[in-house]
Amino acid sequence: MKIATFNINGIKARAQALPDWLDAFQPDVVLLQEIKSVDEGFPRELFEERGYNVEVHGQKSFNGVGILSKLPLEEVTRGLPGDDDDEQARWIEATVVGDHEAVRLCGLYLPNGNPVPGPKYEYKLAWMARMQARAEALLAEEMPFLMAGDYNIIPQAEDAARPEAWREDALFRLESREAYRRILNLGLTEAFRTRDPRPGQYSFWDYQAGAWNRNDGIRIDHFLMSPAVADMMTDAGIERDVRGLDKPSDHVPVWVELAA
Repeated sequence: MKIATFNINGIKARAQALPDWLDAFQPDVVLLQEIKSVDEGFPRELFEERGYNVEVHGQKSFNGVGILSKLPLEEVTRGLPGDDDDEQARWIEATVVGDHEAVRLCGLYLPNGNPVPGPKYEYKLAWMARMQARAEALLAEEMPFLMAGDYNIIPQAEDAARPEAWREDALFRLESREAYRRILNLGLTEAFRTRDPRPGQYSFWDYQAGAWNRNDGIRIDHFLMSPAVADMMTDAGIERDVRGLDKPSDHVPVWVELAA
C-alpha cells in the first residue's frame, strides 16, 4: 500500500498538476492539505474517474484537508478532538482497509504559528497538545495508525538549507520542536529519516527569491507512525522533482509504502 501526503496549495491552482501526478505515481492513498475549498466546491469527479474514493474537510479560501483512496475508507471523522470551538479545517481521519491490515489515517495541516509571539503561536502549541492527546488515545486503543501531512515543523537543523534564518520562526522555535518531540517520544517513528539520514532533503521551497533554483528548502511534511505501522513500512521517500514541473505547489509529495 503506497500512501502519500501532499500540500497542494489550492485545488483550483493544481487542478491539472495533481491529476497528472496521480496518473504518473499511482498512489493507493493520498492525504491532501490546503485544498482551499469548501466541500461542495471540491472537484471530486477528477479523482473519482481515476478510481479514488474522496473525503474532504474543507474551508472557504483557507486550510482544508482531504483523503483520496483507491481502497475502502471506513469511520471517516473530521476535526481534531479537544476544542469544540475550533472551526479551522485542519484534520481528517479514516480507516483504510488493505489486503492484510487496517490502518487508521490521520491527515493533518498543522498551524503555521507566525508571527511569534502572539495568538497564532499559542494556537499552534495548543493544537499540538491536542494532537499529542489524540496520539495517546490511538495508542491506548492499540489501533495501527499514522499521522501524516504538513506539520509546519522543521525537526532539526539538517532539515533546513539555512537553519540560522529560521531560528526564531514558529516552524523552528525550540518550543515547537519540543512539542513535536513529545509526540514522537510516545513511541512513534518518523518515516523518512529511517530511510534517508542525509541532510539537504527538503519537501518545501518558497516561491520567492529563487528558493527552488538555489535548493533553499526545508523539510516540514512528515509521516509519524505507530509501532505496528512502522513494522509494516517497506520504503519511504520524497518526490522532489515534482517541484520543477509546470504550475507546482511549493510543497512536494512525501510517501511511505506499507506491507498492509
